[in-house]
Amino acid sequence: MVTIADVAKHAGVAPSTVSYVLTGKRSISPRTRSRVRESIRQLGYHPHAGARAFAGNRANVVALVLPLRPGVHLPAQMRIVTSVVTAARRHDMDVLIMTADQGAEGLRRVAAGARADGFLVMDVELDDVRVPPLREMPQPSVLIGRPAAAKGLVCVDLDFEAAGARCVEHLVGLGHRHVGFLGAPSVVYQRNTGYAQRTMAGFGAAAMRRGIASTALPAEDDYESVLGALRALLRAQPAMTGLVVHNEAALGWVVAGLRALGRKVPEDVAVVAICPDEYAEQRQLTSVQLPAEELGRRAVELLAARLAGVPAPALTLLAPKLSSRASSVPR
Repeated sequence: MVTIADVAKHAGVAPSTVSYVLTGKRSISPRTRSRVRESIRQLGYHPHAGARAFAGNRANVVALVLPLRPGVHLPAQMRIVTSVVTAARRHDMDVLIMTADQGAEGLRRVAAGARADGFLVMDVELDDVRVPPLREMPQPSVLIGRPAAAKGLVCVDLDFEAAGARCVEHLVGLGHRHVGFLGAPSVVYQRNTGYAQRTMAGFGAAAMRRGIASTALPAEDDYESVLGALRALLRAQPAMTGLVVHNEAALGWVVAGLRALGRKVPEDVAVVAICPDEYAEQRQLTSVQLPAEELGRRAVELLAARLAGVPAPALTLLAPKLSSRASSVPR
């Protein structure tokens, strides 16, 4: 069966442009309109009546749900937001950003008011209360993150379990046998946030699999808290020579904190971070990239496909990519 996506690919335009030609919702240049209609004729596309009605009622707005909760590192999240907005404009869509932590009721209210054609959901918890209404709503949705029960949903995420494991494998490959993990603020784990729990689980499983000693602790986002967490790690493992950091806000304090405790990077402790490349490059830290721009772009593309009636894969997992820099050296 020929879909809108097939027509869009044949005509060299976005799926939303095909919808606009079919519905007349927005003005399209005569040349583009002619090209789309010729592709429709050649491919023999016959739009479903229900799909035409839905497209005709579209507001061309997607809601980005990003509750500003404690422990959310806004600079890192804004990279995803910027990517979402940029990608949405390429599909002729505007973005409504919902920052209030309104849970399930907030989603239902926006859906009932038909103020958004679809939803992009961030800061996903393993047992997220927003999942049931997302399954029930007529508007499609895409989650940037994964709940524990993802059946019936479309999700895109970094493979955080693999990211935690990749950090361990890198350190083991350099000869480190005692490693620590400095994680997100404690409130993030208390909320059972997916990316944090999965990264720590991947780290722990890889350490156990490789038979090395490991300790994992959360860290708050101020110097004294980071220093206290590092001191606790070294107390638990005096022989610790490798450290994985999954906390962008704490990165600026880690090297200074280790130095205050008599440990130099990388001579005494090798450091590997999970963070955006820019953060790691500034501090010359070995890192697994947090692909914020790609996550935002992929999420918009998946939602645009669903709005165009094109089936989307249930789960898109991005493989972790590690870049070696000056902060990790062989033992």
